[in-house]
Amino acid sequence: MITRFAPSPTGPLHLGHAYSAILAHDIARAAGGQFLLRIEDIDRQRSKPEWEAQIQDDLRWLGLSWDGPVMRQSERLKVYRDCLEKLWTSGFLFSCSCRRRDIEAAASAPQEGVQLGPDGIIYPGTCRLTGAPKPGEPLPDAALRLYMDRAASACSYTEIGERYRGIHAITPAQMIREVGDVVLARRDMGTSYHLSVVLDDAAQGVTLVTRGEDLFEATAIHVTLQKLLELPVPTYCHHGLIRDENGKRLAKRDDARALSKYRAEGATPADIRRLVGL
Repeated sequence: MITRFAPSPTGPLHLGHAYSAILAHDIARAAGGQFLLRIEDIDRQRSKPEWEAQIQDDLRWLGLSWDGPVMRQSERLKVYRDCLEKLWTSGFLFSCSCRRRDIEAAASAPQEGVQLGPDGIIYPGTCRLTGAPKPGEPLPDAALRLYMDRAASACSYTEIGERYRGIHAITPAQMIREVGDVVLARRDMGTSYHLSVVLDDAAQGVTLVTRGEDLFEATAIHVTLQKLLELPVPTYCHHGLIRDENGKRLAKRDDARALSKYRAEGATPADIRRLVGL
């Protein structure tokens, strides 16, 4: 059993992060397995070393220890690019010059109708022809989208989270209709969450992915990529989200829920466990 906690160093850890980290840690330890730490810092503009230091300090304060060295996505950009080049030369990617408002305008045209997927508005296909790779053309410095109709295949994964427990089948028709041509590389990052998380989980040998249920719909994208790239498919556990008294999901902007503030007010790790229901 290998689990992981993969925060982005763009702000303080809050109670929701604590829940996810403790859950992944406890599952691994109960099974005699490994708990890994990965820092998802592909957003170089927002990621700060001081936030990473605070993350590690908060985790240690919670009594969590991780196995092996910390993986940082910023140190794996060549891995992501090599994968993108392979997909590009194999004809699975096309370059996209659309801006967000272009996509909104095209998708909301009367003959189209707006459809939402895991990444927001499903891409209407504007650059599918003009962005297609030419023979021998190098990987462009542009946003890169996946030709979903070429990449998708029948696959499945096992979910053990309470709300979605069971085996989930994924069909090409579903991916084309409900997901569309997702971005695998943003121009300003050289990768995307979808691509990097799939490659990183495989590289770390993760066998159980524990994360919030807000990412449940993205799992179909990740399993599709795992099948396309011939990578192992882990088991998934999408847990409930920690919400405030109004039912709103906690986010990093909710500084009042930051672990550092609970610590400053004298809370103990046991208090945090009780607050999140563990």
